[in-house]
Amino acid sequence: MDRRSLLVAAAAALAGCSSPPADAPPATAGGSPPPTSPPAPTGGKKLKIGVMPKRKGIPYFTACEKGALEAAAEFGDVEIVYDGPVEDKSEDQSAMIDTWVLRRFDAICVACNDPDQIATSLARARDAGVTVITYDADANPAASRRQFFVNQVGVQEIATALVDEMAVQTGPDATVGVVSSSATAPNQTTWLKAMEVYRAAKFPKLQVVVTEYAGEVQTTSFEKAQNILKAYPNVKGIWGMTSVAFPGAAQAVEKAGKTGQVAVVGLGTPHVMKEFVQRGAVKSVILWNPVDLGYLAVCVARAVARGELKEGASSFNAGRLKEKTVEGTVILLGKPLVFNAANIGNFDF
Repeated sequence: MDRRSLLVAAAAALAGCSSPPADAPPATAGGSPPPTSPPAPTGGKKLKIGVMPKRKGIPYFTACEKGALEAAAEFGDVEIVYDGPVEDKSEDQSAMIDTWVLRRFDAICVACNDPDQIATSLARARDAGVTVITYDADANPAASRRQFFVNQVGVQEIATALVDEMAVQTGPDATVGVVSSSATAPNQTTWLKAMEVYRAAKFPKLQVVVTEYAGEVQTTSFEKAQNILKAYPNVKGIWGMTSVAFPGAAQAVEKAGKTGQVAVVGLGTPHVMKEFVQRGAVKSVILWNPVDLGYLAVCVARAVARGELKEGASSFNAGRLKEKTVEGTVILLGKPLVFNAANIGNFDF
């Protein structure tokens, strides 16, 4: 019997496994505790699920890891292996995926650095019978043959929130710059395209003078933001498109003595950005709950591997996050959150 047949047989044998109750408590600021009546562990072999960040050591993905481990503890029939490259290189992710396939992982959840480069290794994993889920940043759906993408928030919602916040802080006719990760990062490039369309329609005089790419490295983001401030001394705002670009840009503004003169708007974790908010270099932080994102990614991987979530489904029970809508092969976590001086101290991720 081949591996795919074994997995199907195992899923059939374990079909009695139940999801957490629908009335489980919702997520809280720091990642919710397990439901009051968690499901009993399923008999037999646990599912081994690999969870891969874009790069290890980034607080945002450490929060995702926390959520993944919460899901494993709640369900009881999942073993989590969290690992990833030390640099944001898609080739390193691909090599690790191939290793996980050889180690006979049951499922993998990957935040992709390059949607096209990684597609071949994900397709090989599918050929080997591995459940393939992407989260945070998608792969090329057709080439990778990944089963579902767990998206943190709708593209248009992020684009609108970031552009509106910048316009509020700088005025609708300011010049602004961007610090992003790379020109191939699927989530940032998608957001930036949507932001440009929305900006042109809503704030046509809000001018983007330059976009700098810094990888997933905060020190490089700091240097790129410094370059913007020096090359464009009249710039009134900088978008930090990643959880390392945002604090890097804020640091650059502070070092240049331009706190209150140059707005810094972006995506970041409350834990990292709190000090900048408290000092006034940043007025608001836009994100979602990355603990819940990691939790949801594991819920989806488990449900697919167990045969509980299949192509064509319109919804599924995501444990303490309750019912989530499935749109084609995309599962959305929710709406963006805004953290500011009034509430940022209430969050610990």
